[in-house]
Amino acid sequence: MGFSQALSGVNAASQQLDVIGNNISNSQTKGFKSGSVQFSDVFANSAVGLGTRVSGILQDFSTGSLESTGRNLDIAIAGDGFLRFQQEGQVGYSRNGQLTMTADGYLENAQGARLMGYGLADATDVNSGVVTGGQPGVLNIPAADMPASATGATGTGINILLNLDGATVADDTSTAVLYDNLDAKTTEDTDQQTSIAYNYSTSFTVFDSQGAQHNATLYFQKTGDNEWVARTALDGVLTTDDPALTLKFDTSGKLSEIGEGAATTAITDPAFTWPNLTFTADAATGQLGEGVNDINTTFNMAGSTQFAGDSTVKSLAQDGYSAGALVGISFADDGTIVGNYANEKTVDLGQIALASFRNPEGLTPSGDNLFAATAASGNELLGTAGTGTLGSIESETLEASNVDLTQELVNLIIAQRNYQANTNSIRTQSEVMDQIAQLR
Repeated sequence: MGFSQALSGVNAASQQLDVIGNNISNSQTKGFKSGSVQFSDVFANSAVGLGTRVSGILQDFSTGSLESTGRNLDIAIAGDGFLRFQQEGQVGYSRNGQLTMTADGYLENAQGARLMGYGLADATDVNSGVVTGGQPGVLNIPAADMPASATGATGTGINILLNLDGATVADDTSTAVLYDNLDAKTTEDTDQQTSIAYNYSTSFTVFDSQGAQHNATLYFQKTGDNEWVARTALDGVLTTDDPALTLKFDTSGKLSEIGEGAATTAITDPAFTWPNLTFTADAATGQLGEGVNDINTTFNMAGSTQFAGDSTVKSLAQDGYSAGALVGISFADDGTIVGNYANEKTVDLGQIALASFRNPEGLTPSGDNLFAATAASGNELLGTAGTGTLGSIESETLEASNVDLTQELVNLIIAQRNYQANTNSIRTQSEVMDQIAQLR
C-alpha cells in the first residue's frame, strides 16, 4: 500500500512548516534572509512514484528594506555584498550591521563577532593613513589623540582674502606699541618697546608645533600710490622683519606684486611663489618661547584687492590645529571609518572590507546572523564598498529582514493543507487495509 508516499509527504510538509515558522520568527531580525523549501519526487524504477522529499532549502538573498535608525554605529549595505566578521578564529558573513564598540576599540555585533577590514599603516599614529588591499584583519579604532599640527606644517599655510581701502590717506595712521622680543614682554621692559604706524590691522590664530594657540596680527601701512607694507606680531611681540611683506596693486586695484621684505615679485612671473611668514621659537629674541619649533608658513593672498571702500577681510583660513581626543566615529559611503576629534578635525581610521560570492545561495547559515562559505558558494571575492558589484555603505541605517510576512502566512496555510491531505491519505490507506482484513 502507499503508506510510504503519504508519509514522505507528511515529512516534507513538516519541514516546510519548520522553514516557514523560522521565517516568521525572524521577520524582525535585521539582515535576515528568508528560506524556501524545494521538493523533488522519488522514483525507484517503478511506474508509481514513492512520494516526495525535500531536495534543498534555499536562502533568498534579495535586499531587505533599509531603515534609518539615527544611531552612528548602525550600517547597512545598499546593494550586493556581505560584511566580514571574525568570531573565535572563524570568518563569517552577514548583512546585519548592528555594531557596538568595545572598550578596547573593536567593532562587534551582539554575539561578539568582530568586524573586519583594512586598518592604519601604524596603529599608534592616527595620521598614518589606511592601507587597503591584501588580507583584511579585525578592525580596531585607536584611542590615541590626534596630535597637534603647526600652522604651515601641511603646506597650505595661511590663506587670506582681503580688501585694502584704496582711498586710504597714507598719513592717516594709527599707532601700535609692540614688544621687541618675548623676553622684553615677560619682564615688561618698556625700554624694549617699538611703536609702529599702520592704516589697517587684522588678527587671526596660529598654532605652534605643540598645538598652543597664538594671536598673529598683521599691520598694513600705505606707503605710496598702490603700495603697502605689512608688519607682523605674535602675541604682541614684533617680528624682526621690517617690513615683513610688501604689496603692490595695479591701477584697477588687483594685487600685482608681493614679496618678503622690500623685494617684490610679479604674481604673473612663472617663478612666482607666495611669500612666507616666520615666527621664531627663542625665549630671548623670538615670539614663541622655547620647546617648540619655529612657525614657518606660506602666506597666500590670492584675489586680494585695493578697492575704494572699507578695509576688510573677506575670508581667512590656516591649516594648524591643536591636539584632539576622539569623540566618535562615522562611516562614509565607501566604508571608510572616519574619526571625529575634539579639535573639530577628522581623519580616516580604517575601511570596511566587503565580500561577495559567485553563488551566494551556496552559503550555509551558521547562526548569530552569520553565513559560512562552502564549496557550493565558491571562494569569497573581496573588495570595498562601491567597487565592482559591491553596494555602498549606508550609515545610521539597518537592513530589515526580507521576510514577506503576508506571503509567509499564505504559505503557512498551503503547507498546513498539504500536511492535512497527506495525513488523510494515510487514514484512507488504513481504512482500505481494514476492509481487506474483514474479507472472509
